[in-house]
Amino acid sequence: MEQPSLSRRKILALGTAGLFIPAAAQASSPHIALIELFTSQGCSSCPPADKLAAELVEDPNNIVLSFNVDYWDYLGWRDTLAKPEYSQRQYDYAKARGDGSVYTPQMVVNGGGHAVGSNKAAVARQINEGRSQSLLVDMSVKLSKQSISVEIPAAAFDGDATLWLMAVEPQVKQKIERGENSGRDIVYVNVVRNMVPAAMWSGEAYNGSWMRDAVMTKETTKLVAILQNNKVGPVLGLAQT
Repeated sequence: MEQPSLSRRKILALGTAGLFIPAAAQASSPHIALIELFTSQGCSSCPPADKLAAELVEDPNNIVLSFNVDYWDYLGWRDTLAKPEYSQRQYDYAKARGDGSVYTPQMVVNGGGHAVGSNKAAVARQINEGRSQSLLVDMSVKLSKQSISVEIPAAAFDGDATLWLMAVEPQVKQKIERGENSGRDIVYVNVVRNMVPAAMWSGEAYNGSWMRDAVMTKETTKLVAILQNNKVGPVLGLAQT
């Protein structure tokens, strides 16, 4: 599975100028961990990981995101939250790491280490390791009724990084009617409903803005900005509203 490539010009063209009224925003910190859960409504081993994600959200030093993948849809239930680009993100991580390890439930921490999403001890080890390494930049994001703004300070960085904007619905409760989880009501937290590669960054000071409607969907009220080396490499900066 390959995701269509985006040229630098096309990515930068997504930015638009606009005034904004800031919402409360949390800037990045060396001790914040990005935890990405790849889950599926058609995966019988995923509910414990979905529950663990809900526990991890309670820690303010965690930024937790749930990505529902679509490659288990053939088992009898079409995941209502899944998108092929979320599955592709998981495959891209496996390719970047070089281990080819794609499974559900899988938690990826700070764009690097991964663990079975229901294994509390293994996940805790990955989070502790992720927090032990400082992020490169202290970036910020602001969300208003009309626009989004992201600021990234200049830093010594040799290469290209991708700025991702993730539109997040804080909680979704879904009744599963068929498949391995038939009859279960499952609660998903911080569900990514839209994922936008918004800009490229190579170390310069950056201030970008976008129209809110270009990123946020009607269900989403939270926004997470992620700066990653290359496409899905180690996390260089994090911020959330």
